Amino acid sequence: MAKRSTEPDLNEIIETTAECARAARKCAAACLEEKDIAMLRECIRMDRDCAWICDLTNAFLLANSPFTAQACQLCAEICEACASECETHRQMTHCRECAEACRRCAEACRSIVSVMA
Repeated sequence: MAKRSTEPDLNEIIETTAECARAARKCAAACLEEKDIAMLRECIRMDRDCAWICDLTNAFLLANSPFTAQACQLCAEICEACASECETHRQMTHCRECAEACRRCAEACRSIVSVMA
């Protein structure tokens, strides 16, 4: 049976969550190399949390867990929070790239939640 065009592509969402986790880890590592780490403390925390929830959501998606919708909902919320924090440091390329990856991931996760609800 062919997939309806309105259904999200699970493989794309898995790749999007993995991409977001990589961007968040890269951002956190780059923030640690900046001169004013204290100014970036919350960004580093959000990057860490974002990477963790993206990894967990990816695992739930791959396992077809009955808790996938909840994981995706939480992932979308954390990715949005991370994006908002990173956008306060948009002058830094790594923060800008992380914010963009987070927004894409949040959108992808919300698309899964809407289908599963």
